[in-house]
Amino acid sequence: KIIPEDGVILDTISVKVKKDSTVFEVLEKATKENQVHLEFNYTPAYKTYYIEGIGNLYQFNAGNLSGWMYSVNDEFPGVGCSGYKVKDGDSIKWLYTCSFGKDVGGYVSEE
Repeated sequence: KIIPEDGVILDTISVKVKKDSTVFEVLEKATKENQVHLEFNYTPAYKTYYIEGIGNLYQFNAGNLSGWMYSVNDEFPGVGCSGYKVKDGDSIKWLYTCSFGKDVGGYVSEE
């Protein structure tokens, strides 16, 4: 009941942010302005924010390999969301994976 039928919690929008803003800051502003639930925590070991839940959909809700990932311009940067600075015109997508990124194109092998 949490997930809309089309799977989209927040459709494409434009967000104005300050120069050198991060993906995390864009997400935080977008969810706040559109009244979408966001839960996160700061992870000191990695010096980044970790996204626990968006729209009441949380990590591990769909199994032990599920959680949130983001892409910028359809590529997965491989850095925490507060470590990636956005540029004007960037397209950011937050995707919920059920299999550690394999189902959304963001899987990175650790080999």
